[in-house]
Amino acid sequence: MLNSNRNSITRLLLLAALLSVNAAPLRAQQTARQSQPPAQKFSGSIFGGPEGGSAQQPSSSPQTTQQPAPSANNPQQQTPTQSPQTSSPTQSQTQQSTNPAAPAQDAQPAQPAVPPTAPANPAPTATQTQQQTAPSPAPTQTVPSPQPPAAPGRESVPAPAPPDTRLNVPQVAPDFRADEGPFPVLERVGVDMGEQRALSVREAIELALANNKDIEVARENVRAAEFDLKAARGVYDPHFLTNSYYERTETPTASFLSGSSTGAVTQSGFFSTSSVQGQTPAFGGGYRLDFVNNRITTNNQFAALNPQYPTSLTFNYTQPILRGRDFDPSRRQIEIAKKNLSLTDAQFRQRAIETITNVQRAYWDLVYALRNLKIQQDAVRDARAQLEHNKRLVTEGMLAPIDVVAAEAQVSGFEQNVYSALDDVGRAENNLKNLVAENRESPLWNASIVPVDSVDLATPRVELTDAMQVALKNRPELSSSDVAREINEIEQRFAREQTKPQVDLVASYGLVGLAGTVNTSGANPLTSSSTTFRERINQLIAVVNPTLPPSQQLQIIPTPPPQTLPGVLVGGEAQSLANLAANRFTNFRVGVSVNLPFRNTTARAQLGRSLVDAERIRTQREQLEQLIQVDVRNAIQSVLTAESRLRAAASARSASEQQYASEQRKLDAGQSTVFLVLERQTQLATARGNELRAQTELNKSLAELQRATGNALEQNRVEIRLR
Repeated sequence: MLNSNRNSITRLLLLAALLSVNAAPLRAQQTARQSQPPAQKFSGSIFGGPEGGSAQQPSSSPQTTQQPAPSANNPQQQTPTQSPQTSSPTQSQTQQSTNPAAPAQDAQPAQPAVPPTAPANPAPTATQTQQQTAPSPAPTQTVPSPQPPAAPGRESVPAPAPPDTRLNVPQVAPDFRADEGPFPVLERVGVDMGEQRALSVREAIELALANNKDIEVARENVRAAEFDLKAARGVYDPHFLTNSYYERTETPTASFLSGSSTGAVTQSGFFSTSSVQGQTPAFGGGYRLDFVNNRITTNNQFAALNPQYPTSLTFNYTQPILRGRDFDPSRRQIEIAKKNLSLTDAQFRQRAIETITNVQRAYWDLVYALRNLKIQQDAVRDARAQLEHNKRLVTEGMLAPIDVVAAEAQVSGFEQNVYSALDDVGRAENNLKNLVAENRESPLWNASIVPVDSVDLATPRVELTDAMQVALKNRPELSSSDVAREINEIEQRFAREQTKPQVDLVASYGLVGLAGTVNTSGANPLTSSSTTFRERINQLIAVVNPTLPPSQQLQIIPTPPPQTLPGVLVGGEAQSLANLAANRFTNFRVGVSVNLPFRNTTARAQLGRSLVDAERIRTQREQLEQLIQVDVRNAIQSVLTAESRLRAAASARSASEQQYASEQRKLDAGQSTVFLVLERQTQLATARGNELRAQTELNKSLAELQRATGNALEQNRVEIRLR
């Protein structure tokens, strides 16, 4: 019977030892401190008690053995740790050792459970057992001093690790703690939430076309091109030139016939030359009309009129015969200016289409941002309702407290989504205001824009063939390509014209007028110096004539009459102009001017360059048409895909609502978990956002289709009037 009990006790102690080995070190330390045995009280010992008293009878405490004092031959042994479960076997063991009938060799108890790092106490000997059970024979008996308790936890605490000298990444705000409080007010920077501005898509487009800076720049480019065209046409404006001055010259002379008795001819007068010149719009001709009106005074004795008023009116015309007759630089500049004006018109149209598309995108982005903010706010509201629901279930004992923590984490996550959605609203609103506001001082910046158009737009049914035809007809990029091709044709025409030789027909016709005062300041030197010579000749004639037959007699040289001039030349400046107007004196000239460069390398090189540019423009046109086809295909595919996504997103949202409601009912019935409910709640918020995104993406796809086909102006009823 004793052997059977001993075996049972041994098995129980071994099981307790295995459990203690798997226990945590802290629990082992606590068990070691709790299981420390109190010191035995002996009479006359230093532990107190009545002198001469006997040792107390061992009780059923967890430990009744004494540990010998540590020595060189008996090292210190740690106190065995024994849980409360081992107290009963120990009591039985003590009772067995007090039985005098039991042999000493059979009274060995089983080893108590100890921590893995502490050595087990050796089994007590028979003598020790007798000392524990027998009364003390004398007060002078020496008892080994009890073992002091070991430092708590030393048997299970490993040695400290060496310090890590590696650089660690610092934590971000390790001391930050979020303060619990009410949900903050959702405001946007610089926006008065009380001042709301209702805005439709059409109103936004009208404001953008009127105030957008890109549109204004394109409009100014058109005006600049108009002025360039006027400047090019100004080459045919006539030019008036005049040159008037007073001049006095004194020219020395060494000739007897110079007409001066002082050795120098002095001449002074007022000179005026006026001309009108210009080019003809047709055939590249040029004209020049010169008018001369002078007053000259001189001391030349041969001058019959002093002062005299010479006038003239001459018309010159030059007509190219080969180069420049059909096309000249002036006409080239005019034609290019016309094409540039058409180019700016196409660019303005393209800019208007891009602005309309950007406004539509920004508008629907703002619609999505505002409605997504509402969705996130609803998600926070639902999450808070779920939090309160979980708290009630915890109070009723149906949920664990950790489920409240999970609901609180869900609320915090949705609140973060609200802040992100609010940031998206501010960015989308500022983007739209940048497109429609007149300037940075516009009152629109302080207002809160409220889109009023419905998200649900009708989706048109578009065929690829029809859309391509509309795009090839309306896309402004193709108009710009056509203008570039036409400008290149102008360059080719001009380059071919420059390869011709230059042959010009030159003609002029002039009217001349003259008048003045008869010079009476002195005798004519030619006539005054021949008087004596004439008289001698007449004397000889008078001597010879009597000797000659009458038929052979010489005539007497008559005395020359005084110097006289035609009456039309006598007068002042008015007479000279009258003679000019009467066409009394004219001049005429006609001829040919030829300029023939050898080889003409420059003109041929320019022609070759223009031909290469034509090939480049043709290739770019093909590439542009291909890109337009890609745009149209992608736009139509985007519309179809967005429409399908909208249907799928609507179905997903409806299913998510049903799943969330069903999961809540299961939770109330105890058939689901909070994790699944929160997961369904997150899926519902995501599904609602996806549905809203699909709606706005469909509207943006429709705007992109209008841009790709080039009919955004017609679809939005916008008419462009540049001039």
